[in-house]
Amino acid sequence: MRAIVIDKPGDVTAMNLVERPIPEVTAGHSVMRIHAFGVHRYEALTRAGGSPSVKFPRVIGVEAVGEIAVPAKNSVFKAGQKVVTMMGGLGREVDGSYQEYALVDDAHLSPVDFDGDWVTLAEYPENFYTAFGALKTLSLHAGQTLLVRGGTTAVGLAAVQLAKALGLTVTATSRRPEMLAALKENGADFAVLDTNNQLDSDQQFDGIIDMVGTVTLTNSISHLNQGGVVTVIGLLSGEWILENFNPFMLAGKFLTVFDSTEVDPAMVTEMFKLINDNHLSIPIAKVFKLADIRAAHEYVMASRELGQVIVAND
Repeated sequence: MRAIVIDKPGDVTAMNLVERPIPEVTAGHSVMRIHAFGVHRYEALTRAGGSPSVKFPRVIGVEAVGEIAVPAKNSVFKAGQKVVTMMGGLGREVDGSYQEYALVDDAHLSPVDFDGDWVTLAEYPENFYTAFGALKTLSLHAGQTLLVRGGTTAVGLAAVQLAKALGLTVTATSRRPEMLAALKENGADFAVLDTNNQLDSDQQFDGIIDMVGTVTLTNSISHLNQGGVVTVIGLLSGEWILENFNPFMLAGKFLTVFDSTEVDPAMVTEMFKLINDNHLSIPIAKVFKLADIRAAHEYVMASRELGQVIVAND
């Protein structure tokens, strides 16, 4: 099989296409035939050595869609069954999705009911699961208002789609004025400019998903209705520590974080039912082949197009 192996961190030339034996199953790990996977900016960070916990050589990639090639010896899965996998150490503690076959712990495999092609399926796992988990933490109901801060990201676009399916009124943000119309074209009811980490609006919201992080958090809280929740799910700003924070500004409001590291298979099933029932999707920015993974990384880091970058193995 073909795999993209990184022997030591570096620029895109650190990723090399090699031939490897297809892994063999264990009692609890199945062999997954990977048909497609999404490429993310944080994977480029890992490739460059920005994830200290990742040991090299490594095949990176945190998510994949495909089918069971060979079930684990004690598996509940059947050969040919359609599955997705994400997180759970994939591409970090164990070899990930940048290959044609992967050995995956059955606990990190989720069966899916989806009739579309593999490339379309690959837009969903990590993007929609992160967005869906964040929405769950907000406990909103139909008719309430949501702000998606960082709306032009793939996860932000997914959050807009899911929130509309749940009956919420959705406002999404961008730092680029030229993207506001595109946000509404992709499902947002309203689009607001985010300038110097301040919303160009005095509107209040019942719930806020903040993907920008610590630099916008204080401003996000100030736009929250009493009883509302801000959920942080990203740090697009690159800032990890919030300085000079007055906790009393949270009086009557709530702050939490959603982390997709541990995936709940039942929530994956619920998410795909919502996707299928409402025909939800986000744009696919570009599709690459596995052999073109270097170009895929360069595109992900340079492009400002809406949507998910996909690598297809077929």
